[in-house]
Amino acid sequence: MSVHRVMGIETEYGIVDVADPAANPMLMSAQVVTAYAGAARSTSPVLWDYYSEDPLNDARGFRIDRASAHASQLTDEEPTLDPPDVWGTVTNRTRAPERPRSEWTMNTVLTNGARFYVDHAHPEYSGPEATNPLDVVRWDRAGDEIALRATRLLSQRPGMPDVALYKNNTDGKGASYGTHENYLVDREVPFDDIARLLTPHFLTRPVYCGAGRVGLGQNGQRPGFQISQRADFIEAEVGLETTLRRPIINTRDEPHANADKYRRLHVIVGDANLLQVSAYLKVGTTAAILWLLEQGKVPEYLWELTLADPVLSATTVSHDTTCTARLRLADGRELTAIEIQRLYARAVREAAGEQADEQTADVLRRWEETLDRLEQDPMQCAAHVEWVAKLRLLDAMRARDGLQWDAPKLAALDLQWSDLRPERGIYRRLEAAGAVETLVTEEEIEHAIHYPPADTRAYFRGECVRRYPQVSTANWDAIIFDVPGEATLQRVPMPEPTRGTKAHVGELLEAHEDPGALLQALAGGE
Repeated sequence: MSVHRVMGIETEYGIVDVADPAANPMLMSAQVVTAYAGAARSTSPVLWDYYSEDPLNDARGFRIDRASAHASQLTDEEPTLDPPDVWGTVTNRTRAPERPRSEWTMNTVLTNGARFYVDHAHPEYSGPEATNPLDVVRWDRAGDEIALRATRLLSQRPGMPDVALYKNNTDGKGASYGTHENYLVDREVPFDDIARLLTPHFLTRPVYCGAGRVGLGQNGQRPGFQISQRADFIEAEVGLETTLRRPIINTRDEPHANADKYRRLHVIVGDANLLQVSAYLKVGTTAAILWLLEQGKVPEYLWELTLADPVLSATTVSHDTTCTARLRLADGRELTAIEIQRLYARAVREAAGEQADEQTADVLRRWEETLDRLEQDPMQCAAHVEWVAKLRLLDAMRARDGLQWDAPKLAALDLQWSDLRPERGIYRRLEAAGAVETLVTEEEIEHAIHYPPADTRAYFRGECVRRYPQVSTANWDAIIFDVPGEATLQRVPMPEPTRGTKAHVGELLEAHEDPGALLQALAGGE
């Protein structure tokens, strides 16, 4: 029994010009990425290689016709800034310098193995492949710091805007942007089984990993507070889309690895978590349930958890801060989100027995204890569950100032909670004061900003970017070298995510400062 598998988190950040809220977000996102890309590597940034991208392949066994796909689905193309965007038409103060379009870095690969890029109207950080929930948290937290440092670097440039980034999932005005999880799963597992088993899990896990939100409805048009930022934007059970008709189960079949061996489960329903325990449980519990499925250890009582109306269940769970609302199952039973999560935890506990490794045992212990506290009184979880921590703060403000849920002050605090700037962000202040539990140290985060995990192919990717100026482009499953004297670019494929580790290639990298010699050694099987 183990929560260990290849997985990671990608986060789109909300973005605003502090002095000009109407400024073009795509231009600002390009400015943010360009500022960091220029400072993160002494030579030119390593750009993204789109060769193996395949966003229109559906896990249900068909491919979407490109002509009928929504523009947001075409992630296999480099985003571009139209001329009006490039030349800065918003204000003179935020006017972009007169520079060629090619000088804007829209997509770059970092020395920690991550990808930092412009996704539509947001800067996005896709963390490197990790093999356990704690490392996912480490490199996710590193992404927050990278994004923050990018804005600091940008503000130092003459004529550039003062940009603020927010780790949240909605602007409160009807727009939602994603925090996506990725889990590598055995290709032999039927996709229908994944969808059936995980749908009730995804809809009920927000009780411990929801980020909390002021306002009900996509536009926040009804007063109130809810558990999840993403729930009101779920509109379908299964689908390929990510920005419209958002489904509970995303069907994109783009493994970024050996497609005969793996599928990548692309999860789009989760919230952006600042509180580390919430993020840890989010990925840890999901990884454990996937292990049950791969090992054929799913008990019958989990297969019987089919919900009568999954889309409605998403909002039912999110709008109930008492965690006592009952969800109707297809067989007529009614269970609360906590009761459903207890069944998942029970199945993992039964399968684990005494054989769980240390981190798996920790995830299971925290999972069960958090459910116990939520059932007794959710406010007991303020140091571990993000929505509870936020609600406690908002309730204190309401009591102090006599505010109703539609008060602008509450919406402002909700936004300020997710501000990445430590001098402004409410969550950052709580963390600094020791009011919430943290799992990773500042030293670990600083290391993760610059270096990749040592136990996946991210190690080879990140170290090659750091060591060799001749790396021209890269993606998840390949690195492309432009070696002087070679007639063509040299592509090094990496279809196996658990190869290219420090144990596998560390000595090889140390032994070859010249990329040409490295490639010869790789070709010779050293």
